[in-house]
Amino acid sequence: MEIDGHTKLVGLIAHPAGHSKSPAMHNAAFDLDNINARFLAFDVEPDQLPAAVNALRAFKMLGASVSMPFKQAIIPLLDHLDKTAELVGAVNTVVNHDGELTGYTTDGIGFVEALKDDGVHLTGQTMTLAGVGGAGTPIAIQAALSGLTTLNVFNINDPSVANAKKIVQIINDQTDCHATFYPLEDRDQFKQKLSESDVYTDATGLGMGKLVDQTLVDDPSWFHRDMTVFDTVYAPSVTKLMGVANQAHVAHVINGQGMLLNQGAAAFKLWTGQTMPLKDMVL
Repeated sequence: MEIDGHTKLVGLIAHPAGHSKSPAMHNAAFDLDNINARFLAFDVEPDQLPAAVNALRAFKMLGASVSMPFKQAIIPLLDHLDKTAELVGAVNTVVNHDGELTGYTTDGIGFVEALKDDGVHLTGQTMTLAGVGGAGTPIAIQAALSGLTTLNVFNINDPSVANAKKIVQIINDQTDCHATFYPLEDRDQFKQKLSESDVYTDATGLGMGKLVDQTLVDDPSWFHRDMTVFDTVYAPSVTKLMGVANQAHVAHVINGQGMLLNQGAAAFKLWTGQTMPLKDMVL
């Protein structure tokens, strides 16, 4: 559709933002659904986050996607939080309701739907998750709500460790899943839990950008053939972790593209009220 005086705007708030595939995905969906809107990526410096959020109101934008490092930092700047976002403590989607901004999280839904698309269901399964930050937090909670029996949570000893332990407690208190926290520095424990898992999910961000050559698992023997390895990174499409998993001939090796599509579809519906034509979408 042509841009005119009625074209609405949606934006990505992230730092960096140049690698994002969200503009291509959402603009294609706007065209396919005949919606007069455009999606742009904005690389926002951390000290400019309040100004960026105010711009959503000033420009009467439909809303925004929110990515690292702002998924938690943006919360105090919003007017309302969806219940799931409040539970997760992170936001990846903002909707502008006549100047009032509401935060949602769709990452967890995107993760579970991406697994289903590859024939993997979490009911009765054991999962090991590395990294409980902006993406790992909703993944952990949504997985627990989706029938997961056991969740092994690993996180490094940095400021995010308090969040990791809090999420484990929330899962144990409010779901039927049994979650346990482990320090990621304990490599022996990490290796052991991987051997017991049906699904391994890496939500650390290793494997992308300046960390493209890094992975927590570089030995294929740590994996077994019946498991699923899910890397939340979507660019590059084959990460170093996925290469190791392929060497181990695991049953399912999945990158973050399906998660991106499915979480984007959920956000798209929040902004527009319409369903994203996923079958026609290509990243």
